[in-house]
Amino acid sequence: MDTIERIIALSDAFGPSGFEDDVAAIVKEELSGYDLVMDHMTNIRCEKEKDSDKPRVMVDAHMDETGAIIQAIKPNGTMHFIPLGGWSASSFPSSPFLIRTKDGKKVPAVVAQKPVHFMKKEERNSSLDTADMVMDCGSTSKEETEALGIGIGSPAAPDVKCRYDEERGLFYGKAFDDRIGVSAAIDVLLDLKDEELPCNLCGSFSVQEEVGERGVRANAAALKPDVMIAFEGCPADDTFSEEYMIQAGLRRGTMLRHYDVSMITNWRFQKLALETAAEEGIKVQESVRSGGGTNAAAVNVAEGIPAIVISVPVRYIHSSNCWCTLEDYECAIRLAEAICRKLDWETVNRL
Repeated sequence: MDTIERIIALSDAFGPSGFEDDVAAIVKEELSGYDLVMDHMTNIRCEKEKDSDKPRVMVDAHMDETGAIIQAIKPNGTMHFIPLGGWSASSFPSSPFLIRTKDGKKVPAVVAQKPVHFMKKEERNSSLDTADMVMDCGSTSKEETEALGIGIGSPAAPDVKCRYDEERGLFYGKAFDDRIGVSAAIDVLLDLKDEELPCNLCGSFSVQEEVGERGVRANAAALKPDVMIAFEGCPADDTFSEEYMIQAGLRRGTMLRHYDVSMITNWRFQKLALETAAEEGIKVQESVRSGGGTNAAAVNVAEGIPAIVISVPVRYIHSSNCWCTLEDYECAIRLAEAICRKLDWETVNRL
């Protein structure tokens, strides 16, 4: 697939946390030229040079998306669910979902709450809570829902098809956190596969990031990186912030974060990234985040290695409807590749 086709396929793929198999299949197909390892969590990893004594640079992206998991089926056939990942409750009502059945089929459903016609005044003014919502697949009984192959533990993901506006270089779809990063990591591994580098490039496609950065720990333990570059789809802030506060706007380039609540970025590695962007004429944004967290933090804390996060701004992540641009994506790839060309032992030891 070319890059556009791959981004669309990755966005469309069903893959809430813990159920990333369809995404992993795309990664394996795209990187068939590498010797890939997939573990029992469905993490995928690879390295460019076996038995190399060069510094090991792990390029990571997480395959999972925010979704839901069925908790119980009510007698009327609707289902209580638990969010997988950091959803805002306001993003759920009226959203279409697909529920994966026990035999792998996808059943359409919609998230519903009590219609306004039946709400008491205090209910209309109360804050939303997913505990008061259900998934409805059109059944009229618990038996009918179960006959579809749906049960406790069935996973669900938004039912949204990705579209690409070629004239504007604009993607609309779901799961760009972090499928846009997955595609970027694939492009970097493909672009640099036959290039002589001062480092040993390692690929990490990890699972269950949205529920606590779980899978990347296994990849890091196996790959033993000396430095890490994490690709992310980050929340864009350009539609609700004052201009001076915009740090992740569309069409403004890739975003490098100095700080979030999970990690203070190694300032020496960040400086190298910013200097490289300036040298290469790559548009870049800098941010200090008051929330958030990434796989970079998990590896940085557990392994003590320097890590940076190269992000593509995405409007309305952790919802079913998102926007991102090809130009920001290309900035992210160019920057990561330029950094990899610099990471010899002398440079890594200075970080």
